[in-house]
Amino acid sequence: MPRVIFELPESFTFSTELQIYISHVNQGGHLDNAQLLTLVSEARVRYFQSLGYAEADVGDVSIVVADMIAQYSSEAFHGETLRVEMAPADFNRHGFDLQYRMTEKTSGRGVAKGKVGIVFIDKHSRSVAPFPEAIRKLIVAS
Repeated sequence: MPRVIFELPESFTFSTELQIYISHVNQGGHLDNAQLLTLVSEARVRYFQSLGYAEADVGDVSIVVADMIAQYSSEAFHGETLRVEMAPADFNRHGFDLQYRMTEKTSGRGVAKGKVGIVFIDKHSRSVAPFPEAIRKLIVAS
């Protein structure tokens, strides 16, 4: 099976730091792949908080994750701090992609990259909703 290929942006509009706890590590002694997605989810929550919103209430709509891509560059270990940088991309009628890059804070070693597909949904009907224009403008301006 061919590898997923995608390009990250030159710069990122948001960053946060997350520590790797023992609960994030698998029997191989490194960051577990499922826990990587947990860390990406925490960074995504912080991204929306930086815009002044909770994911459950983004301008009268909510968000759901439609898809995720994760591609490792190196292992990460208990006690390390990861810098997670994010940038919006690929805007569409119902959402956008949130691209990310994870690096180990002290060394700058690349750990992982990927993207999260964000779709807006109506909070009451739970059906796909249009991308709110005010939110689009806020994201583009950030």
